[in-house]
Amino acid sequence: MAIKDHKSLQDSRILLVEDDKSIRLTVSETLSSEGFRVSSFKDGLSALDFINNDIKKDVDLIILDLMLPGLNGLELCRKIRNDEDYTPILILSAKDNESDRVLGLEVGADDYLTKPFGLNELIARSRALIRRSKRNKKNIEKSHTVIEFNHIKMFLEECRVTSFDKEITLSPKEFKLLELFMKNPKRVWSRDLILEKIWEIDFIGDTKTVDVHVRWLREKLEEDPSAPKFLKTVRGFGYKFG
Repeated sequence: MAIKDHKSLQDSRILLVEDDKSIRLTVSETLSSEGFRVSSFKDGLSALDFINNDIKKDVDLIILDLMLPGLNGLELCRKIRNDEDYTPILILSAKDNESDRVLGLEVGADDYLTKPFGLNELIARSRALIRRSKRNKKNIEKSHTVIEFNHIKMFLEECRVTSFDKEITLSPKEFKLLELFMKNPKRVWSRDLILEKIWEIDFIGDTKTVDVHVRWLREKLEEDPSAPKFLKTVRGFGYKFG
């Protein structure tokens, strides 16, 4: 499991900002030997110029010394966070008292490592920060943007659906009905409850409306609408998805 995890983090880009040449070279060479792509700078202003261009989207971790010439580490960290850039930041510092650590974390750093430090610990902390960041991004995308089941994908923020990567046109009610099903796979929904959820309680009509919309969804999403694999009828109860 650990080997697979390390492979998944390979080729991650780390931005190293350290004015001490010997530390900068040692850390850069060590991280590179572990499979990371390292871009290193000796001062805060040069690092900020790099961060402000298009390449910043490709940075997975920033390792930042506090005592930098021109623009110190705290100010650089503050500027990064003020720009709503939430790339994980690991601060390196010779200052090891509690107030300095707290200040670093308060301006937006994710972790704080005091000098002198072990290279193995630096590698472990770097991996942990990148892994956590990637996991959070993935969870956010899955929970808030895309719902996927087999070949069907719902892009909620874009209000669109694809089947076998082909765009499917749905009416607003069809979209809401499919969203209800896909967010609750395997759950059996009665027609009355579907009416209450999708058409709301003041709907004037009968449960055949649900049957019609289910049939339309099957025609658009199922390979064989007469023998549905996903949107199934549960006799005597209603419908379920999956």
